[in-house]
Amino acid sequence: MKVILSKDVAGQGKKGDLVTVSDGYARNYLIKNNLAVEATSTVINAYNMQQESKAHHAREEKKAAEELAKALNNITVTVKVKVGANGKLFGALNTGDIATALSKAGTQIDKKKIVLKDPIKALGTYKVAVKVYPEISATVQVLVEAE
Repeated sequence: MKVILSKDVAGQGKKGDLVTVSDGYARNYLIKNNLAVEATSTVINAYNMQQESKAHHAREEKKAAEELAKALNNITVTVKVKVGANGKLFGALNTGDIATALSKAGTQIDKKKIVLKDPIKALGTYKVAVKVYPEISATVQVLVEAE
């Protein structure tokens, strides 16, 4: 019997998956405990439309992420910080500071998407990676200057 899972079921699949299971298992356990619904033609059509909708939205998100990555690759952000006599920063420049500078430049990026291997502790120009989408990333130039 074909069923569409309403919740994650160990050994069968995740919520929204169309799976084939034995009739007894489907009727006596999955459907009875509201873990699945029987896959009738109406339900299968609704399931197919939902899957197409998800795929369409994913394509649109990916296209928007690619456009954002192209825009970010051309951006240079200047961050002014306090420095000591020897040119070292008081503290360090972190992802929150870079996200703030990007928002002032007109691009809203969550600080969790900015990837820094080590905090920036000196003046200069740095290339910083930004994970825009799971497989799409961009590089932003960060120019650190003294106040």
